[in-house]
Amino acid sequence: MKKIIRNTCLIFALFLYASCKKDPAPVPVTPPPVTPPVTPGTTVNYLQQAKETHTFTVNNLLTASYGYRANTTTHSNNCYEWYNVSQIYADAAMVSLGETTYLAYMNNTFKFMENMWDKRDLRGGYFASVNLDGSGAAGDKYVDDNALTGIVFLEAAEVTTGADKQAYLAKAKACGDWLINSGLWDNVYGGGFYWNTAKPEKPTQTNGLALQLFLKLYSLTGDAIYRDWAVQVNTWLNTKMFDTNTGLYIWKIDGAGDGVKHNEKFTYDNAIMVEAFILYSKIMNDAAYLTKAQSLGRAMNNTLWNALYKGYVFNTAETRINPAWCAWGSQAMIRLYETDKNESWLVYAKENINRLNIANRNTTNFGYYFFAGFDGQNRSTEMETVDQAWMQRIQALLSKY
Repeated sequence: MKKIIRNTCLIFALFLYASCKKDPAPVPVTPPPVTPPVTPGTTVNYLQQAKETHTFTVNNLLTASYGYRANTTTHSNNCYEWYNVSQIYADAAMVSLGETTYLAYMNNTFKFMENMWDKRDLRGGYFASVNLDGSGAAGDKYVDDNALTGIVFLEAAEVTTGADKQAYLAKAKACGDWLINSGLWDNVYGGGFYWNTAKPEKPTQTNGLALQLFLKLYSLTGDAIYRDWAVQVNTWLNTKMFDTNTGLYIWKIDGAGDGVKHNEKFTYDNAIMVEAFILYSKIMNDAAYLTKAQSLGRAMNNTLWNALYKGYVFNTAETRINPAWCAWGSQAMIRLYETDKNESWLVYAKENINRLNIANRNTTNFGYYFFAGFDGQNRSTEMETVDQAWMQRIQALLSKY
Protein backbone atom coordinates (compact mmCIF):
# COMPACT_ATOMS: atom_id res chain seq x y z
CA MET A 1 0.00 0.00 0.00
CA LYS A 2 1.50 3.33 -0.95
CA LYS A 3 1.80 6.37 1.25
CA ILE A 4 2.83 9.87 0.30
CA ILE A 5 4.31 12.23 2.83
CA ARG A 6 5.60 15.76 2.51
CA ASN A 7 9.02 16.57 3.91
CA THR A 8 10.18 19.90 5.32
CA CYS A 9 11.23 21.04 1.86
CA LEU A 10 7.72 20.45 0.56
CA ILE A 11 8.91 17.79 -1.88
CA PHE A 12 6.39 15.09 -2.64
CA ALA A 13 6.95 11.54 -3.87
CA LEU A 14 4.39 9.19 -5.33
CA PHE A 15 4.85 5.46 -5.72
CA LEU A 16 5.09 4.02 -9.22
CA TYR A 17 3.80 0.61 -8.33
CA ALA A 18 0.88 0.24 -6.00
CA SER A 19 3.25 -0.32 -3.15
CA CYS A 20 6.85 0.20 -4.04
CA LYS A 21 8.29 2.64 -6.60
CA LYS A 22 8.42 6.40 -6.84
CA ASP A 23 7.63 8.86 -9.60
CA PRO A 24 6.95 12.63 -9.68
CA ALA A 25 3.93 14.06 -7.92
CA PRO A 26 0.77 14.45 -10.02
CA VAL A 27 0.34 17.71 -11.84
CA PRO A 28 -2.65 19.65 -10.46
CA VAL A 29 -5.46 20.33 -12.89
CA THR A 30 -8.13 22.97 -12.91
CA PRO A 31 -11.18 21.24 -11.45
CA PRO A 32 -14.74 21.48 -12.67
CA PRO A 33 -17.06 23.53 -10.46
CA VAL A 34 -16.98 22.39 -6.86
CA THR A 35 -20.15 20.72 -5.62
CA PRO A 36 -21.93 22.99 -3.10
CA PRO A 37 -21.45 21.95 0.52
CA VAL A 38 -24.16 19.83 2.06
CA THR A 39 -26.31 22.04 4.25
CA PRO A 40 -27.63 20.95 7.66
CA GLY A 41 -30.68 18.77 7.31
CA THR A 42 -29.91 17.79 3.73
CA THR A 43 -30.46 14.11 3.01
CA VAL A 44 -27.67 12.54 0.96
CA ASN A 45 -28.51 9.52 -1.17
CA TYR A 46 -25.32 7.60 -0.45
CA LEU A 47 -26.52 4.46 -2.20
CA GLN A 48 -27.12 6.40 -5.41
CA GLN A 49 -23.65 7.92 -5.14
CA ALA A 50 -22.16 4.46 -4.60
CA LYS A 51 -23.90 3.25 -7.77
CA GLU A 52 -22.68 6.26 -9.74
CA THR A 53 -19.13 5.57 -8.58
CA HIS A 54 -19.40 1.96 -9.68
CA THR A 55 -20.66 3.04 -13.09
CA PHE A 56 -17.60 5.27 -13.52
CA THR A 57 -15.33 2.40 -12.48
CA VAL A 58 -16.91 -0.07 -14.90
CA ASN A 59 -16.87 2.41 -17.78
CA ASN A 60 -13.29 3.60 -17.28
CA LEU A 61 -11.26 1.06 -15.30
CA LEU A 62 -12.66 -2.46 -15.73
CA THR A 63 -10.76 -4.62 -18.23
CA ALA A 64 -11.90 -7.50 -20.43
CA SER A 65 -10.19 -9.86 -17.96
CA TYR A 66 -12.29 -8.49 -15.06
CA GLY A 67 -9.28 -6.91 -13.43
CA TYR A 68 -9.12 -3.17 -12.92
CA ARG A 69 -6.44 -0.94 -14.40
CA ALA A 70 -4.65 1.12 -11.74
CA ASN A 71 -5.79 4.46 -13.11
CA THR A 72 -6.86 6.24 -16.24
CA THR A 73 -3.56 8.00 -16.89
CA THR A 74 -0.05 7.08 -15.73
CA HIS A 75 -0.59 3.36 -14.98
CA SER A 76 -3.43 2.40 -17.26
CA ASN A 77 -1.67 -0.85 -18.24
CA ASN A 78 -1.16 -2.18 -14.70
CA CYS A 79 -3.47 -4.03 -12.31
CA TYR A 80 -2.58 -3.75 -8.62
CA GLU A 81 -3.46 -6.31 -5.99
CA TRP A 82 -4.87 -4.02 -3.32
CA TYR A 83 -6.74 -1.93 -5.88
CA ASN A 84 -8.51 -5.02 -7.20
CA VAL A 85 -9.37 -6.42 -3.79
CA SER A 86 -10.59 -2.99 -2.68
CA GLN A 87 -13.09 -3.13 -5.54
CA ILE A 88 -14.16 -6.59 -4.39
CA TYR A 89 -14.60 -5.05 -0.91
CA ALA A 90 -16.78 -2.33 -2.44
CA ASP A 91 -18.90 -4.80 -4.36
CA ALA A 92 -19.31 -7.03 -1.31
CA ALA A 93 -20.75 -4.03 0.54
CA MET A 94 -23.30 -3.59 -2.25
CA VAL A 95 -24.24 -7.29 -2.26
CA SER A 96 -24.78 -7.11 1.51
CA LEU A 97 -27.46 -4.47 0.80
CA GLY A 98 -29.29 -6.82 -1.55
CA GLU A 99 -27.74 -5.39 -4.72
CA THR A 100 -27.13 -8.82 -6.23
CA THR A 101 -26.01 -7.56 -9.64
CA TYR A 102 -22.65 -6.71 -8.05
CA LEU A 103 -22.01 -10.35 -7.22
CA ALA A 104 -20.81 -11.19 -10.72
CA TYR A 105 -18.29 -8.32 -10.70
CA MET A 106 -16.99 -9.45 -7.32
CA ASN A 107 -16.62 -13.12 -8.26
CA ASN A 108 -15.08 -12.45 -11.67
CA THR A 109 -12.42 -10.19 -10.15
CA PHE A 110 -11.73 -12.85 -7.51
CA LYS A 111 -10.98 -15.28 -10.34
CA PHE A 112 -8.71 -12.69 -12.00
CA MET A 113 -6.77 -12.40 -8.74
CA GLU A 114 -5.49 -15.94 -9.23
CA ASN A 115 -3.09 -14.48 -11.82
CA MET A 116 -1.31 -12.66 -9.00
CA TRP A 117 -0.85 -15.70 -6.74
CA ASP A 118 2.72 -17.04 -6.62
CA LYS A 119 2.41 -20.59 -7.93
CA ARG A 120 6.18 -21.16 -7.98
CA ASP A 121 6.52 -20.87 -4.20
CA LEU A 122 4.82 -23.44 -1.99
CA ARG A 123 4.07 -20.65 0.49
CA GLY A 124 2.13 -18.76 -2.17
CA GLY A 125 1.30 -15.12 -1.53
CA TYR A 126 0.04 -12.45 -3.92
CA PHE A 127 2.36 -10.31 -6.01
CA ALA A 128 1.55 -6.61 -6.05
CA SER A 129 1.04 -6.06 -9.78
CA VAL A 130 0.27 -7.75 -13.11
CA ASN A 131 -0.46 -6.67 -16.66
CA LEU A 132 -4.04 -6.10 -17.77
CA ASP A 133 -4.33 -9.64 -19.11
CA GLY A 134 -3.04 -11.11 -15.85
CA SER A 135 0.47 -11.86 -17.11
CA GLY A 136 3.73 -10.65 -15.63
CA ALA A 137 3.24 -11.46 -11.94
CA ALA A 138 6.62 -11.07 -10.22
CA GLY A 139 8.59 -8.90 -7.84
CA ASP A 140 7.95 -8.10 -4.21
CA LYS A 141 5.01 -9.24 -2.13
CA TYR A 142 3.44 -6.96 0.46
CA VAL A 143 2.26 -7.95 3.91
CA ASP A 144 -0.36 -5.20 4.04
CA ASP A 145 -1.72 -6.07 0.59
CA ASN A 146 -1.97 -9.77 1.41
CA ALA A 147 -3.50 -9.08 4.82
CA LEU A 148 -6.12 -6.77 3.33
CA THR A 149 -6.83 -9.35 0.64
CA GLY A 150 -7.54 -11.96 3.30
CA ILE A 151 -9.84 -9.55 5.17
CA VAL A 152 -11.72 -8.73 1.96
CA PHE A 153 -12.15 -12.38 1.03
CA LEU A 154 -13.62 -13.15 4.45
CA GLU A 155 -16.22 -10.43 3.92
CA ALA A 156 -16.89 -11.69 0.40
CA ALA A 157 -17.48 -15.16 1.87
CA GLU A 158 -20.21 -13.68 4.08
CA VAL A 159 -22.26 -12.65 1.04
CA THR A 160 -21.72 -15.77 -1.07
CA THR A 161 -22.72 -19.41 -0.79
CA GLY A 162 -21.60 -22.87 -1.87
CA ALA A 163 -18.39 -23.30 -3.83
CA ASP A 164 -17.82 -19.55 -4.12
CA LYS A 165 -17.97 -19.15 -0.36
CA GLN A 166 -15.53 -21.98 0.21
CA ALA A 167 -13.13 -20.58 -2.37
CA TYR A 168 -13.06 -17.19 -0.64
CA LEU A 169 -12.54 -18.80 2.76
CA ALA A 170 -9.72 -21.01 1.51
CA LYS A 171 -7.87 -18.11 -0.10
CA ALA A 172 -8.30 -15.91 2.97
CA LYS A 173 -6.72 -18.63 5.07
CA ALA A 174 -3.94 -19.00 2.49
CA CYS A 175 -3.19 -15.27 2.87
CA GLY A 176 -2.91 -15.63 6.64
CA ASP A 177 -0.70 -18.69 6.29
CA TRP A 178 1.55 -16.83 3.85
CA LEU A 179 2.04 -14.08 6.42
CA ILE A 180 3.06 -16.61 9.05
CA ASN A 181 5.46 -18.44 6.74
CA SER A 182 6.78 -15.47 4.77
CA GLY A 183 9.84 -14.83 6.93
CA LEU A 184 8.84 -11.17 7.16
CA TRP A 185 8.55 -11.12 10.96
CA ASP A 186 11.83 -11.03 12.89
CA ASN A 187 13.39 -9.56 16.02
CA VAL A 188 14.58 -6.34 14.38
CA TYR A 189 12.96 -3.46 16.34
CA GLY A 190 11.72 -6.08 18.79
CA GLY A 191 9.43 -7.80 16.30
CA GLY A 192 6.84 -6.66 13.76
CA PHE A 193 6.16 -7.45 10.13
CA TYR A 194 8.15 -5.76 7.40
CA TRP A 195 6.17 -3.89 4.77
CA ASN A 196 7.28 -6.23 1.98
CA THR A 197 9.80 -8.83 0.88
CA ALA A 198 12.48 -6.15 0.35
CA LYS A 199 12.29 -5.50 4.15
CA PRO A 200 12.59 -1.68 4.02
CA GLU A 201 10.57 -0.80 7.14
CA LYS A 202 7.92 -1.91 9.63
CA PRO A 203 4.74 0.22 9.44
CA THR A 204 1.69 0.41 11.67
CA GLN A 205 -0.81 -0.25 8.88
CA THR A 206 1.00 -3.40 7.75
CA ASN A 207 0.86 -4.87 11.24
CA GLY A 208 -2.63 -3.55 11.98
CA LEU A 209 -4.07 -5.30 8.95
CA ALA A 210 -2.22 -8.51 9.84
CA LEU A 211 -3.72 -8.26 13.34
CA GLN A 212 -7.23 -7.96 11.88
CA LEU A 213 -6.74 -10.96 9.61
CA PHE A 214 -5.33 -13.17 12.37
CA LEU A 215 -8.21 -12.28 14.67
CA LYS A 216 -10.79 -13.06 12.01
CA LEU A 217 -9.12 -16.35 11.11
CA TYR A 218 -8.97 -17.34 14.78
CA SER A 219 -12.66 -16.55 15.14
CA LEU A 220 -13.46 -18.58 12.02
CA THR A 221 -11.25 -21.63 12.61
CA GLY A 222 -10.52 -21.72 16.33
CA ASP A 223 -6.88 -22.51 15.45
CA ALA A 224 -4.58 -21.36 18.25
CA ILE A 225 -1.83 -20.38 15.81
CA TYR A 226 -3.91 -17.43 14.58
CA ARG A 227 -4.73 -16.38 18.15
CA ASP A 228 -1.06 -16.50 19.12
CA TRP A 229 -0.03 -14.43 16.11
CA ALA A 230 -2.76 -11.90 16.88
CA VAL A 231 -1.49 -11.52 20.44
CA GLN A 232 2.10 -11.19 19.24
CA VAL A 233 1.32 -8.52 16.64
CA ASN A 234 -0.93 -6.62 19.05
CA THR A 235 1.79 -6.56 21.73
CA TRP A 236 4.36 -5.23 19.29
CA LEU A 237 2.08 -2.49 18.00
CA ASN A 238 1.22 -1.26 21.48
CA THR A 239 4.82 -1.46 22.68
CA LYS A 240 6.56 0.09 19.68
CA MET A 241 4.10 2.16 17.66
CA PHE A 242 1.78 3.88 20.14
CA ASP A 243 2.41 7.56 20.89
CA THR A 244 1.18 8.32 24.40
CA ASN A 245 1.29 12.08 23.80
CA THR A 246 -1.40 12.03 21.10
CA GLY A 247 -3.04 8.69 21.81
CA LEU A 248 -2.37 7.72 18.17
CA TYR A 249 -0.17 5.25 16.32
CA ILE A 250 2.89 6.44 14.41
CA TRP A 251 3.72 5.74 10.78
CA LYS A 252 6.68 3.33 10.79
CA ILE A 253 10.14 2.31 12.02
CA ASP A 254 13.10 1.94 9.67
CA GLY A 255 16.89 2.27 9.55
CA ALA A 256 19.78 0.57 11.30
CA GLY A 257 20.14 -0.39 14.94
CA ASP A 258 17.09 0.38 17.05
CA GLY A 259 15.57 2.10 14.03
CA VAL A 260 14.19 5.56 13.41
CA LYS A 261 10.60 6.16 14.42
CA HIS A 262 8.63 8.27 11.95
CA ASN A 263 6.10 10.03 14.13
CA GLU A 264 3.71 11.31 11.47
CA LYS A 265 0.15 10.20 12.15
CA PHE A 266 -1.98 8.89 9.29
CA THR A 267 -5.76 8.68 9.33
CA TYR A 268 -5.92 5.22 7.83
CA ASP A 269 -3.23 3.76 10.11
CA ASN A 270 -5.32 4.71 13.10
CA ALA A 271 -8.60 3.74 11.46
CA ILE A 272 -7.15 0.27 10.91
CA MET A 273 -6.21 0.09 14.58
CA VAL A 274 -9.72 1.16 15.68
CA GLU A 275 -11.17 -1.73 13.69
CA ALA A 276 -8.52 -4.10 15.04
CA PHE A 277 -9.37 -3.20 18.64
CA ILE A 278 -13.09 -3.65 18.07
CA LEU A 279 -12.35 -7.11 16.69
CA TYR A 280 -10.00 -7.85 19.58
CA SER A 281 -12.65 -6.90 22.12
CA LYS A 282 -15.21 -9.24 20.54
CA ILE A 283 -13.09 -12.19 19.50
CA MET A 284 -10.79 -12.25 22.54
CA ASN A 285 -13.68 -11.34 24.87
CA ASP A 286 -11.76 -8.40 26.33
CA ALA A 287 -13.95 -5.35 27.03
CA ALA A 288 -10.87 -3.20 27.63
CA TYR A 289 -10.23 -3.24 23.91
CA LEU A 290 -13.54 -1.60 23.13
CA THR A 291 -12.48 1.18 25.49
CA LYS A 292 -9.15 1.35 23.61
CA ALA A 293 -10.99 1.57 20.29
CA GLN A 294 -13.21 4.38 21.57
CA SER A 295 -10.22 6.27 23.00
CA LEU A 296 -8.38 5.90 19.71
CA GLY A 297 -11.44 7.14 17.82
CA ARG A 298 -11.58 10.23 20.02
CA ALA A 299 -7.85 10.80 19.50
CA MET A 300 -8.39 10.63 15.74
CA ASN A 301 -11.08 13.26 16.01
CA ASN A 302 -8.88 15.46 18.18
CA THR A 303 -5.78 15.37 15.96
CA LEU A 304 -6.65 14.12 12.48
CA TRP A 305 -9.91 16.02 11.95
CA ASN A 306 -9.97 19.33 10.08
CA ALA A 307 -12.66 21.25 11.96
CA LEU A 308 -12.92 23.99 9.31
CA TYR A 309 -13.63 21.67 6.38
CA LYS A 310 -15.05 18.77 8.41
CA GLY A 311 -12.92 15.94 7.10
CA TYR A 312 -9.95 13.75 7.99
CA VAL A 313 -6.45 14.77 6.98
CA PHE A 314 -4.32 12.34 5.00
CA ASN A 315 -1.65 12.74 7.66
CA THR A 316 -0.36 15.32 10.10
CA ALA A 317 2.18 16.68 7.59
CA GLU A 318 -0.26 17.02 4.64
CA THR A 319 -2.65 19.63 3.32
CA ARG A 320 -4.33 17.40 0.72
CA ILE A 321 -6.91 14.64 1.04
CA ASN A 322 -7.36 11.31 -0.71
CA PRO A 323 -10.58 9.31 -1.20
CA ALA A 324 -9.18 5.92 -0.13
CA TRP A 325 -6.93 6.74 2.81
CA CYS A 326 -9.15 9.46 4.24
CA ALA A 327 -12.36 7.50 3.67
CA TRP A 328 -10.89 4.73 5.81
CA GLY A 329 -11.51 7.04 8.75
CA SER A 330 -15.23 6.86 8.00
CA GLN A 331 -15.16 3.08 8.05
CA ALA A 332 -13.62 3.17 11.54
CA MET A 333 -16.32 5.57 12.74
CA ILE A 334 -19.05 3.37 11.26
CA ARG A 335 -17.62 0.35 13.08
CA LEU A 336 -17.57 2.28 16.35
CA TYR A 337 -21.19 3.34 15.84
CA GLU A 338 -22.23 -0.23 15.05
CA THR A 339 -20.57 -1.37 18.26
CA ASP A 340 -21.66 1.21 20.84
CA LYS A 341 -24.51 3.07 19.04
CA ASN A 342 -22.99 6.48 19.85
CA GLU A 343 -24.33 8.60 17.00
CA SER A 344 -21.48 11.11 17.20
CA TRP A 345 -19.26 8.57 15.41
CA LEU A 346 -21.72 8.50 12.54
CA VAL A 347 -21.63 12.29 12.23
CA TYR A 348 -17.86 12.17 11.66
CA ALA A 349 -18.27 9.30 9.18
CA LYS A 350 -20.82 11.21 7.10
CA GLU A 351 -19.17 14.63 7.22
CA ASN A 352 -15.88 13.11 6.09
CA ILE A 353 -17.49 11.49 3.04
CA ASN A 354 -19.41 14.68 2.29
CA ARG A 355 -16.10 16.58 2.26
CA LEU A 356 -14.50 14.07 -0.10
CA ASN A 357 -17.51 14.43 -2.40
CA ILE A 358 -17.00 18.18 -2.40
CA ALA A 359 -13.23 18.13 -2.83
CA ASN A 360 -12.41 15.10 -4.96
CA ARG A 361 -15.51 14.20 -6.99
CA ASN A 362 -15.87 15.12 -10.64
CA THR A 363 -19.47 16.29 -10.95
CA THR A 364 -19.68 15.30 -14.61
CA ASN A 365 -18.48 11.69 -14.67
CA PHE A 366 -18.69 10.99 -10.89
CA GLY A 367 -15.10 9.74 -10.65
CA TYR A 368 -12.78 10.74 -7.80
CA TYR A 369 -9.41 12.44 -8.19
CA PHE A 370 -6.41 10.92 -6.41
CA PHE A 371 -5.63 14.01 -4.31
CA ALA A 372 -7.15 17.43 -3.83
CA GLY A 373 -7.11 20.25 -1.34
CA PHE A 374 -9.87 20.35 1.25
CA ASP A 375 -11.43 23.19 -0.76
CA GLY A 376 -11.50 21.11 -3.95
CA GLN A 377 -8.63 22.95 -5.59
CA ASN A 378 -5.29 21.53 -6.85
CA ARG A 379 -6.71 18.21 -7.90
CA SER A 380 -4.28 15.65 -9.29
CA THR A 381 -4.85 14.22 -12.75
CA GLU A 382 -5.09 10.57 -11.72
CA MET A 383 -8.32 8.76 -11.01
CA GLU A 384 -7.24 5.61 -9.20
CA THR A 385 -9.32 2.44 -9.00
CA VAL A 386 -8.67 2.19 -5.27
CA ASP A 387 -10.17 5.63 -4.66
CA GLN A 388 -13.34 4.76 -6.54
CA ALA A 389 -13.56 1.47 -4.65
CA TRP A 390 -13.32 3.03 -1.22
CA MET A 391 -15.85 5.77 -2.00
CA GLN A 392 -18.26 3.17 -3.38
CA ARG A 393 -17.76 1.01 -0.30
CA ILE A 394 -18.12 3.67 2.37
CA GLN A 395 -21.17 5.23 0.72
CA ALA A 396 -22.75 1.79 0.54
CA LEU A 397 -22.07 1.29 4.25
CA LEU A 398 -23.44 4.74 5.08
CA SER A 399 -26.61 4.14 3.09
CA LYS A 400 -27.84 1.91 5.92
CA TYR A 401 -27.89 4.88 8.30
